[in-house]
Amino acid sequence: MDFKSSRTKENLMRAFAGESQARNRYIISAREAKKSNLYVIEAVFEFTAKQEEAHAKVYYDCLKELGGQNISIDGNYPVDIYENTVDLLKAAAHNEMQEYEHDYRQFGDIAKEEGFARVSSLFYGIAEIEKTHSNRFSQFADLLENDKLFINDVETEWMCLNCGFIYKGTKAPEMCPICKHNKGFFIRVELAPYSK
Repeated sequence: MDFKSSRTKENLMRAFAGESQARNRYIISAREAKKSNLYVIEAVFEFTAKQEEAHAKVYYDCLKELGGQNISIDGNYPVDIYENTVDLLKAAAHNEMQEYEHDYRQFGDIAKEEGFARVSSLFYGIAEIEKTHSNRFSQFADLLENDKLFINDVETEWMCLNCGFIYKGTKAPEMCPICKHNKGFFIRVELAPYSK
């Protein structure tokens, strides 16, 4: 099939638009989390936003041969405007699962049918990443909603995301003794990026 007349071309543009919007929603959500002194949640949103930007570039690069042209698409995109950080996390988890379960798998199937094996593989691969994103957002929503983001039932290690100080206890300290950042910067070591 000719790429220019394919549904895959349109799905790539839908995916590019969706990833671009997700990135911006997560940057906006990060700012909302920061207002609540939830630096850890801000960091989770920003970390995921960078990955969404990378996905957008992958999809956009697949459209290179159509450079200089316009691609018309239709689509539905969420408006997740909430002041509550738990609601922002839950909405993000829902949207990521939608991409995993429905959108990208379907796009992958269509690309496969149309003979675009590499693009199909990209859709399936990124779908799996979106499932990881959904799980991450759900985990942090559950911790925050159940007042367990900074408290644990058993002694654990907590890391200050600003300076790297490690504290051991059942709850994060109110303030880091090294850099003086508040508890909003602490995360369980097992959830900290680039750890163990």
